[in-house]
Amino acid sequence: MSLQVTLLLGFALSVQDAPAIELTPLPGTDPEDGIVTGRYEVFENRVENVGRTIHLDVVVMKATGPDPKPDPVFWIAGGPGQRATSLWRGWRQSWMRAERDVVLVDQRGTGGDHALRCDTAGDASDLQAYLDPLFHVEEFERCRKKLEKSHDLRFYTTPLAMDDLDEVRAVLGYETINLMGGSYGTRASLVFLRRHPESVRTVFLNGVAPIAFTNPLYHASEAQAGLERIFAECAADPACAAAFPELEEEFHAVMERLAAKPAEVELQRADGSGTVTLLLDQGAFAEAVRTLMYYLPNNRRVPLLIHQAYGGDYREFARTGLNQNRGIRDSLAIGMLLCVTCAEDLPRVDPDSIAELTAGTFLGDGRVRSQLAVCEIWPKGIVPESYGDPVVSDKPVLVLSGTHDPVTGPGWGAEAARHLSNGLHVVAPGAHGVSGPCIDSIVRAFLERASVEGLDTSCVESMTLPPFELPE
Repeated sequence: MSLQVTLLLGFALSVQDAPAIELTPLPGTDPEDGIVTGRYEVFENRVENVGRTIHLDVVVMKATGPDPKPDPVFWIAGGPGQRATSLWRGWRQSWMRAERDVVLVDQRGTGGDHALRCDTAGDASDLQAYLDPLFHVEEFERCRKKLEKSHDLRFYTTPLAMDDLDEVRAVLGYETINLMGGSYGTRASLVFLRRHPESVRTVFLNGVAPIAFTNPLYHASEAQAGLERIFAECAADPACAAAFPELEEEFHAVMERLAAKPAEVELQRADGSGTVTLLLDQGAFAEAVRTLMYYLPNNRRVPLLIHQAYGGDYREFARTGLNQNRGIRDSLAIGMLLCVTCAEDLPRVDPDSIAELTAGTFLGDGRVRSQLAVCEIWPKGIVPESYGDPVVSDKPVLVLSGTHDPVTGPGWGAEAARHLSNGLHVVAPGAHGVSGPCIDSIVRAFLERASVEGLDTSCVESMTLPPFELPE
């Protein structure tokens, strides 16, 4: 059977043929904590189930209460390219463990013997790379040649990874699961929901990137909307407006200045081993503004950092932007990101739409065009012809969007929810991923009832964002 035909049928190993997962206490934890880990072996080519195998790391955080529920929470990490098991510490004290197991499974391509990492994002010896554009054809051609020696890059798509995940679910003995995902993890959750609806009890999506979100085509327009929201909010806030009365004009002035001549910025190395001089050009400044808006509290620091840069002091902006970029890039297996986006997103981008969707934005078209160029030399997996169709389901789905999300704004949550007949879209104050006691109470009730019918979300109305950081 051909690769394409087999893949479209979604062929997979039967659970009866699948090996068990031997779970042992996670190193560094007390066995009484109930945190266990193991590895599950799958064929890299799970289309035909032949050839090389890869090993997916699994962490199961057992429920701590006396009467655990049979349906666990499966968290799907973001990116694409983030390793789920690296996040176990953040789940260790989760209230969800009082009644349910929490399960983390490394998606193929993110870790262990299947990590598709490219040495292009930057490191301690090359901090400049964290500020420079990520995608260069020559560098990724070298990475591709290196990875192809030990991996078949056609087999690292989301549909195949979600088939892995359902197989792990079955082998662990769970009948149905509660899926939770953030950012790209929402896309993966939707793909799982479409491919394995019988395995799903509920779905919770936070910071939603639905199928229609062709990554990274909308990065520029979403970031522009996020920045304009900050400008408008600051202008309406008496303290912020008094501190930064010409914030938008200052931003554009910095962009023009750096386009004419990049700034040299001297920073102290984090390890105290001296200083490093970095070059901050217009592209680096714009990309750092975009990533600074992603999360709190940095989102609330953007006006101050722009104002300092306007005054000629780029140090705090460069330091904060560098750390933010470094945190994002270091957490991702960029090769896996390319395997996903080059197969699932970029082929659906209409080249004629790029200029229209990036015109008038501070980011412009550089990111999408450079990623398109890299995808020209990157192997592409095959996805079903219907992959671009919206995910339609009657399963209970809670959809959450942040008011200030600069990459997957509320419009994308609404797009996902309109195809989910038993879905509810909640917009709450926050950035890329919303949290807090109010959100916990809503998710707790949703998990308890497995329904959005009559779900009380009124506490969202009393949620507030932290104030903008102002000059001392």
